[in-house]
Amino acid sequence: MLSITINQLPFELPPGSTLQDAVDLFGAKPPFAAALNLNFIPKTQYAQTPLKSTDEIELISPITGG
Repeated sequence: MLSITINQLPFELPPGSTLQDAVDLFGAKPPFAAALNLNFIPKTQYAQTPLKSTDEIELISPITGG
């Protein structure tokens, strides 16, 4: 299993998982941006971005207001 963190919470995914798998596991609802190890990844690349143990994912939603 891959041990990763999503928004500083621990998760496990099977080997061969992608960023899209992690987003689906977390249940993030659009709109949001994803950063893998502090690098933003375009949404079009989620399914092609492989994960490895110790990866840190941040799913960030925009905040409105003034």
